[in-house]
Amino acid sequence: MCKRKEKQKKVKTVTVPANKKGRHVMKFLNFLKAIVIPVYYLLKPFRYYGNRKVKDGACVYICNHYSLFDPIYPAATTSEGMHFLSKKEVFDMFLIGFLAKRVKAISVNRDGSDVRALLDCFKCLKNNEKICIFPEGTRNKTDGDFLPFKHGAAQIAIKSKVPVVPVVIYKRPRFFRMTHVLVGVPIELTDYYDRKLTEEELMEADEKLREIMQTMRSDHKAYLENKKKGKKGQNA
Repeated sequence: MCKRKEKQKKVKTVTVPANKKGRHVMKFLNFLKAIVIPVYYLLKPFRYYGNRKVKDGACVYICNHYSLFDPIYPAATTSEGMHFLSKKEVFDMFLIGFLAKRVKAISVNRDGSDVRALLDCFKCLKNNEKICIFPEGTRNKTDGDFLPFKHGAAQIAIKSKVPVVPVVIYKRPRFFRMTHVLVGVPIELTDYYDRKLTEEELMEADEKLREIMQTMRSDHKAYLENKKKGKKGQNA
């Protein structure tokens, strides 16, 4: 009898090896950014405020959510790779799903109860990589307050002992209108480290992140109003 050779399946890993400089670079993601960002900027220009460049190394980005193109804003703050958490349905979409797989996005169940996704996040952070979460869980169709945050971002950052980088899209991006993107200083949730946390404490940590993002938006609104008043005063 002929022995059948078992085909060895290539094990797909979510993590990205470090290069000689110790940086985790996704060449395909950088290729996409080089093509998509200039075109997108012409249609929906944007400007950063705050911590424009994020240092290398592990961190959890959190960003509010308006459209499928929102990953552009956090991705443009670093030349390192970034693993975006995205709902499963996105991976079934034509082209978008293909791209999501190529940039090693992490698939998440809509209800958020996905142990495998959590493990993938921990693997990436342990490997000194970046992940990005949209804690609202779905696209916000208004220009009002943030939607309630789904729980998970704080838990992942606390267990991995990495900082959280908040990114706030000030208002819904519109064609040929400047979008303001606010990048906050990294948040260290050290008060929660090395503790057995209750569900209530994890919810409290997520709410703290939401409050910080709301404060960033409020402060920017005040800044723009004062700037406008200053211009009126000069013209008077």
